[in-house]
Amino acid sequence: MSDAPGGWEPDVLPGFERLTLPLAPDDEGEVVATLVRRARPADGTPAARDAGVDLLYVHGWIDYFFQAHLADFWEGLGVRFHALDLRKYGRSLRPHQTPGYTHDLSLYDEELDEALAIMGHVALPADLSAPDGAAALPGPDKQKRRLLLMGHSTGGLTLALWTDRHPGRADGLVLNSPWLEFQTRYLGRRVLEGPVRAQAAVAPRSHLVNVDQGFYVRSISNRYDGEWDYSPAWRPDVGWRATPAWLAAVFQGHERVANGLHIDVPILVLLSARSTTPVRWHDDMMRTDSVLDVPGVARRVPNLGSVVTLVRIEGALHDVTLSAPEVRAEVWRETARWFRGYVAPPPPPSSARDPWWRRLLS
Repeated sequence: MSDAPGGWEPDVLPGFERLTLPLAPDDEGEVVATLVRRARPADGTPAARDAGVDLLYVHGWIDYFFQAHLADFWEGLGVRFHALDLRKYGRSLRPHQTPGYTHDLSLYDEELDEALAIMGHVALPADLSAPDGAAALPGPDKQKRRLLLMGHSTGGLTLALWTDRHPGRADGLVLNSPWLEFQTRYLGRRVLEGPVRAQAAVAPRSHLVNVDQGFYVRSISNRYDGEWDYSPAWRPDVGWRATPAWLAAVFQGHERVANGLHIDVPILVLLSARSTTPVRWHDDMMRTDSVLDVPGVARRVPNLGSVVTLVRIEGALHDVTLSAPEVRAEVWRETARWFRGYVAPPPPPSSARDPWWRRLLS
């Protein structure tokens, strides 16, 4: 597939275009997701540099894609960049919907599959003989171009679970401060999980207490102490009040990570070096993760798969790509080094006269 009903249209982000992906309706009505990419030339002129790799980026909770500089970075490496606003977030949020609501993180499989199909990465029909109906070997388009997935925070948790459930689909996974464990860690999560599940069963869309005091927004928004311009309608200052069904789905994902995933591709995890508990504003929140408990998340990183690179970055914010310029430079260096080592296509085939180690790379 190369397109979808309605076609590409100019995006709110200058120089980008978007495609609305109709999804199966739910009990709130119409549901859509939105795929975003750099606007393509009308004459179809290909990018000047092409590494033969496609990337799909997924945002976190109370978020949407606005990081044009992230697309710049990947496209500088020759990667064809796409971003997905999940259902009920950002460009995909409709007035009749509960913002960010889901009762199961696997429901996002629908828009992920739609987006990947449009990007040219179509899986063959599921192999029913495989455990849990796992996807069969990738389709012919996958043989032409490699697929890299990148997720931030809850998007990182969602993509880690998706990649684990769909072996063979991706070639690499980049997780930017993935939400792999709850802020109170395992014991706190287990204490909260029972009451949250009980409330989710009787009132799934009721609202939990909002503990977000807007400290993280203060560190990133150029309306306060930060650098970045984005829509407060799509990323509100004090956030949305979480629902018990959504939090129960996140807890279920945390439990799966705690029990161990078996992701079959190289993984890069980018985390801040330190956390700051968001009780009251402190200047350290301009240099630390004020959303997640970094040590708790770092403990879960080895549970993801067999080839995992963990990079802890001093001075990084929760979204490490929104950190100060000198910190972002470190993010770009480490990410590019990992990409060239694990995902970038190998050099052209070598001759039999080349050293054995060079032939292994071809």
